[in-house]
Amino acid sequence: MQNEIRSLIHQFRQLLSRLFKKYDDKLPYIILSIIAILLVVGGIKIFVELTENLKTTTLGEFDTNTSTYIHSFRNATLTDYFIFITNVGDVYGYLVVFILCNLSFILIFKNWQYVIQLSIVLVLALSSNVILKKIINRSRPELEHLVTVETLSYPSGHAMTAMAFYGFLIYLFYRFKINPISKTIIIILLSFLILSIGISRIYLGVHFPSDILGGFIAGFIWVILCALIFNFIRVFRRDPKT
Repeated sequence: MQNEIRSLIHQFRQLLSRLFKKYDDKLPYIILSIIAILLVVGGIKIFVELTENLKTTTLGEFDTNTSTYIHSFRNATLTDYFIFITNVGDVYGYLVVFILCNLSFILIFKNWQYVIQLSIVLVLALSSNVILKKIINRSRPELEHLVTVETLSYPSGHAMTAMAFYGFLIYLFYRFKINPISKTIIIILLSFLILSIGISRIYLGVHFPSDILGGFIAGFIWVILCALIFNFIRVFRRDPKT
């Protein structure tokens, strides 16, 4: 019996050795792909659990306490700032940023792939948000709204689209071969913009904090999933054996 076990272990080691030798150039990608898949699965699990607990007392207290704290900072200057930020995270804001980014991709980076990828991410985020809102059907907070809203509440479309769109831009800029200092500054600014868009919706009274969390999680799932798929296509298209 021991000899059989040792033989199986030896055969397994030989198999792994052949696989690693054959796919040595793709091993880093395979490892990152596994991590990405785990992040997507984990993100979906967290989103589902959050959604299932929307009507619980604990989450209700969290929403109330967080909203009250953020509203305590309301003043004319912050209100003007957050109205501007929330408009950046709306249709016309994305249209302007989308056009500017695509012009940069075409004129500076000479790559149409980034245009297509960013378009896909944006469409997926927007369409899936509409579907999720209708399925979950959560009403807006019964608070003073500082801006006009007409859609349902969960998950926040602003938060979800901001995380998906600007989050994917962060991923692209991380991959770009540009000055490290410029890259770092851009990533920090985009991260701050995502956070500001999310907070603006709570500050303006049109979303519960849990709406923002749900939107961020759903948007993050799209970033990781799309990055995984686009990289999968890019890597294996270059392989002459596939």
